[in-house]
Formats: sequence, structure tokens, C-alpha cells
Amino acid sequence: MIRRLSFLSLFAMVVLGSHAEPENRILYHDPAVYSAWPAIARADNGDLVLSFIRTEQHMSPNGAVTVMRSTDDGQTWSEPFDAVDTALDDREGGLTVAVDGELLLHVRSVFWKAETYDALGPEAYPRPMLERWMEEVEQPNYLAAAELDGSHLYSSNDHGKSWDHAGWGPDSIHGGITLQDGSLFVTAYREEGDSIRIYRATDSRSEWKHLRTVDSPSAPNLRFGEPHVAQMPDGRIVIMMRATARPYDDRKKNLFMWQIYSDDNGTTWSDPIPTPMMGFPPHLLVLSDGRLLCSYGRRAAPFGQRAMISEDGITWNHASEITLREDAPNHDLGYPVSIETKPREILTFYYQKPDWNPKNKHDHTSAIYQTRWNLSDFE
Repeated sequence: MIRRLSFLSLFAMVVLGSHAEPENRILYHDPAVYSAWPAIARADNGDLVLSFIRTEQHMSPNGAVTVMRSTDDGQTWSEPFDAVDTALDDREGGLTVAVDGELLLHVRSVFWKAETYDALGPEAYPRPMLERWMEEVEQPNYLAAAELDGSHLYSSNDHGKSWDHAGWGPDSIHGGITLQDGSLFVTAYREEGDSIRIYRATDSRSEWKHLRTVDSPSAPNLRFGEPHVAQMPDGRIVIMMRATARPYDDRKKNLFMWQIYSDDNGTTWSDPIPTPMMGFPPHLLVLSDGRLLCSYGRRAAPFGQRAMISEDGITWNHASEITLREDAPNHDLGYPVSIETKPREILTFYYQKPDWNPKNKHDHTSAIYQTRWNLSDFE
């Protein structure tokens, strides 16, 4: 597996026009590790629980789901620890908070095959690295764990300090929500190539009922993926979805996110609707004033992290797009997630490269960042 964790915290400031300066902080960086795809939740005792993936490279066979905790709304953080680290490549780490305070961690464990790595060209990874991975996935302990391949649910009843395997559960890049009726609601996307799937369960140990499959209306040019969900105070359920280009190109400037919504607790749904938000993937947060915040990364220049607010969860004003930062060195960034620490004060977590050598196409290391900002500075 990956060598021992290292922990580095530092502060940096950026100027965003005439706005007050958000506080940008690196929470985790190991120059030998690709760290990415954060998720955030507030535990029942008030602690913040942050998960992210720590691996050698984006497609290496040895990822782990790492967790950090804060007892003071992100001012200080615990040392990171691996919540899930099987013999396979454990990734995603979406967080869902159940009505009784149970924390759920959605993990996708991937069983890589040697032929997959063998088919990758030198533009992806250096051949010696691929050959090392091919050897790793042929080891007896890796082959013996093949039955773990798939989506799993892990549970914590001590506010994220320890985690136990709870069984199968839908994959979720950011996690799901608890609806107003107390049921769990999760959107998944890896079970069908161009679609997302909607699931509901009464609790973490009950059966996940498949409610609906949402197909991309633009296939074969686009495919839906990496959705997130929120329920607004009036009961409206909103699902936002990433649109990925086919053939894959995450720097195209027509990759606007799509959404659907339900006003009857998920019984019926609108048709997919395009939004003016260019970027991905989405994370939805219901603010204390009842509005809906969507956070997302922009992988077309200028590279950085963005957000937008909706009054009703349906209409979004592109003129009011919030630019949290646009100083990332390249397009390998994003997956921002946000949480409100007090009215109008937001913490947004994401990954991007702290340093990058454009001459080294195999430089895949990255850092987990936290940006603290205030809505009043952008309105």
C-alpha cells in the first residue's frame, strides 16, 4: 500500500477583485500521493468529518479512503487516518448523515486487472509504473479480494472516529441525504453507462429501493454522472448531474450541468434540464436562509473553483456566478464540497495542484484545500 501519511498545513491568500479575501488553506499534501475527491458532513455532535481519497495516481490499484475531523468548525483538524483500506483500490468516500446521527461512508472498491493497465499507452503513465501495477494486481492477496469489487457502505456511530462495514450500498461521490420523512436518499451513477440511478432506504441496513433511472438526453455526445442531491425547506428535491463529453474531454466549454427535481417527495420527476453552470461535478448545500448553493470545479481556463446560488432550486443566474479562485495551474482539480459553519460563512473543500511542472506530463500529485468565505462578499 501507500507509504506512511504525512501532514502539512499552510495558509495562502488570494485576491478576488474587490471582494474580501477568502482564506485558502492546504489541509493535506504529500508530494508522493494523489489526494482528491473530498466529501464533508457535520456529525451529530457538531464535529466536521472530511473524507478524501489518497492514492499513488488516479488509476493506481492501491487507494484508501482517508478521514480528518474538526471539533472547531475547521479551524484545526485531526491527523488524517485511513477509514477504509482493503487490498483493492478504495475510492470515492461520499458521506451521508442518517436521522439518528449514524454516519455512512459510500466506498467503491475497484478490482483492477493487468490487461487494463497493459492497454494504457505511455501518454497515461510511464511503462515501468504500469508494469509495477500489473504485478501488484496479480499478487495472491489482491486476487483473493476480487469479491470485494463493487460499492460498499461503511458505518460510524462515534462521529467518524471508527468505521464498520455495513454491507452493499449505492456508490456516491459526495454522499446522499436524509429526507424530511427520515428516509435515506442517494443518487448513484456507475451501474449504467449513460445514466444515473436514484435510491431510497429506510435505514442503512435495509434494502435500497431503486426509484428511477435518469438517462442522458444527449447520448452519445454526453453522458450523465457524479450526481448530488438536496431537499429544500419546501420539500422540493433537486438532483444536479455532471455532463461528460464523449469522447472524453473535460476541458470542453460546453459541459454544463443538468438537473431534475421532484415536488412530491420523489414520486415523479421533471425531465432533465440544462443549467448555466459550466463545470463539474456538483455539490448541493441548502443554506440557512433556505436558498440552494451549488459548488463545482471549472476545468476550462481559467481553472478553479466556482459556486452559484438558486432561490428555488431550479433557476440559476449565471451573472451571479461566484469565483472562489481561478489560480489552479491546470485542469486536474475540483470536486468541491461546501458546508455552512454559521449563517453566510461557508467552508469549501476541493483538490488541486499546489505546484506543477508542465514539462512533466506524469505529475499527478495534488492537495486537499479548504477555503473559508462569506456570502456577503459576493452579493
